[in-house]
Amino acid sequence: MNIAGLRVRITIQKNETATDQYGNHKSVWQDYFTCWATAVTSGLSTKEEESAGHTVEADRLDLTVRWSTETAVVNSKQFRVLIGDRVYNILSIDEMGFRHSSRKFHTELSER
Repeated sequence: MNIAGLRVRITIQKNETATDQYGNHKSVWQDYFTCWATAVTSGLSTKEEESAGHTVEADRLDLTVRWSTETAVVNSKQFRVLIGDRVYNILSIDEMGFRHSSRKFHTELSER
């Protein structure tokens, strides 16, 4: 793995259930882990879709991070990635040959 390529600071957030003062349960995103990643995109992965009469950007990004005990538990159902003020949903995770050296998150820009 090329350590010099880890130039993008990302924050991985976990979806958890929180209880408010009245006892109601709600879903909240909590910061789980912050690390450096390699971000790669290609012209084929960026597209636009039309949804409800307006054009929506569907930007896809592949993020490669170093393997650690924190990144090992990340899955596509309970976690998402923040890069600056942009939120990316994790579509799938590539284990990179099960060598425990790196993991690749295939992500897509989320609508807010």
